[in-house]
Amino acid sequence: MGILLWVLFGLIAGAIAKFLMPGKVPGGILLTIALGIIGAIVGGFIGAQLGFGDISGFDFRSMLLAVGGGVLVLFVFGLMNRARA
Repeated sequence: MGILLWVLFGLIAGAIAKFLMPGKVPGGILLTIALGIIGAIVGGFIGAQLGFGDISGFDFRSMLLAVGGGVLVLFVFGLMNRARA
């Protein structure tokens, strides 16, 4: 059930992260959702490594980890995208 929950958090976290970091992201909403899913996985991994827990249930802490990971992934993606241009 863990990976399915990460995907669900990723969908929500992608939308919230996009709201927190507006701007043009090539690929539109599908890419934002994919980056949100990746961000949720990254946030869960970083949270587990730092001792904050992981995304194991639907609670506020898990959502913060997922959104934080989503913002981090969108930020890195934006930096990589600017470097290409």
